[in-house]
Amino acid sequence: MDLLANLSMGFGVAFTLQNLLYAFGGAVLGTLIGVLPGLGPVATIAMLLPSIYSLDATPALIMLAGIYYGAQYGGSTTSILINVPGESSSVVTAIDGYQMARQGRAGAALSVSALGSFFAGCVGTVIIAAFAPPLTELAFKFGPAEYFSLMVLGLIGAVVLASGSLLKAISMIILGLLLAQINTDVISGTARYSFDIPELTDGIGFVVIAMGVFGFGEIISNLGQPAEHREVFTSKVKGLWPTKKDFQDAWPAVIRGTALGSILGVLPGGGALLSSFASYSMEKKLAGASGTFGRGDIRGVAGPESANNAGAQTSFIPMLTLGIPPNAVMALMVGAMTIKGIQPGPQVMTSNPQLFWGLIASMWVGNLMLVVLNLPMIGIWIKLLTVPYRYLFPAITLFCCIGVYTLNNNTFDVYLTALFALIGYAFYKLGCEGAPLLLGFILGPMMEENLRRALLLSRGDWSTFMTKPISAGLLIASALMIVVVLLPTIKTKREVAFSEAD
Repeated sequence: MDLLANLSMGFGVAFTLQNLLYAFGGAVLGTLIGVLPGLGPVATIAMLLPSIYSLDATPALIMLAGIYYGAQYGGSTTSILINVPGESSSVVTAIDGYQMARQGRAGAALSVSALGSFFAGCVGTVIIAAFAPPLTELAFKFGPAEYFSLMVLGLIGAVVLASGSLLKAISMIILGLLLAQINTDVISGTARYSFDIPELTDGIGFVVIAMGVFGFGEIISNLGQPAEHREVFTSKVKGLWPTKKDFQDAWPAVIRGTALGSILGVLPGGGALLSSFASYSMEKKLAGASGTFGRGDIRGVAGPESANNAGAQTSFIPMLTLGIPPNAVMALMVGAMTIKGIQPGPQVMTSNPQLFWGLIASMWVGNLMLVVLNLPMIGIWIKLLTVPYRYLFPAITLFCCIGVYTLNNNTFDVYLTALFALIGYAFYKLGCEGAPLLLGFILGPMMEENLRRALLLSRGDWSTFMTKPISAGLLIASALMIVVVLLPTIKTKREVAFSEAD
């Protein structure tokens, strides 16, 4: 009954005119940036962080959440129509979706993608509503030692599940932790690593790093790629409703993808991207010799699209209940909550119940908006794809610069963002992911605070992390993850999986 009462309160918050408008705006903007290749939810949310200063916390988070799951919808449109994934989690959708478009079945692929995404989004929302309260109760039993161990597990999970080299992922997390040390020490009150630059005494701004590495960094890397002329299947998008056989083939894949995405979305480093790749691999193995994967199999669209939406939804669970972001987008959401003066973690549900349940209810509303909007608006999205990137990037750059300047009305932030843009481009060239850096930067101050608090309470006794059962369990799980991923068979399979993803 408590769950129904809380959901009722949440829908009361979500159905206010202001929150409906922000949910709609976030969903449409998310679809738009999902459609446009080269932009993604991380870059867009990073660019929009300055704008939330003038908003209340609830509509701000509802809008940012709408951008995230809206991008999962929009990314499939370009994957299917022109073989260009608009969003990273839609990479595998392009394999069979594009082949379906070539066969004149783009409409069926797009509608199955939208309906599967809606079903997965609804299930993901129900899971959040059901599992968030008990997890929050558990989180209240966490002390400083448990929180530190949980963050260690989160960072190691991000390393294990990051694509590419483990050494690069570890290096990025360490760099993020080091950048987080540039601030004023909370105990002694002295500036650390500020190099006598007054602007650095309060630390590097989260928005500066996020916008530099993900916003400007994406723009520079896109400009470095040669323009390609691709065919757009505008004339072939007809017969949007799938056939009876399409439904029979697709619905088991949708259910499997939803289940897989719901589980993987909670894992550190998981979310939409990992879920979509895992779902495609599973569907391909289940089909065996009878499958037509790579030649236009609808299961290769239905499974991954359901999985990436379910993964996107359930990745909110650790962020809302524990304050631990499992991926880069959730790290940005934590940053947004901090900007609004809300401490992410278990106290959010008790101190801000309207925000907590209003956000959950808005996800269902946003998913319904997306399925109603997306299919009729396919023609508009296709037209947007014809806009040359040389017209888009100056506008995006100008918007970023204005946004960064308005944070503190200081040009130093703009210069610092430009520096991180160059660093972000260097990461791109070196094949280093920016997400582990962002996770390290977000969790760094929290890890340090809980580490020092735990040692103060234990009077410097480091064994406190192993004598407390929850903390010990989390650290053992972290060690096991490192051991397992270094096993030769697992290491080989991991390299093969990510090379297929690339």
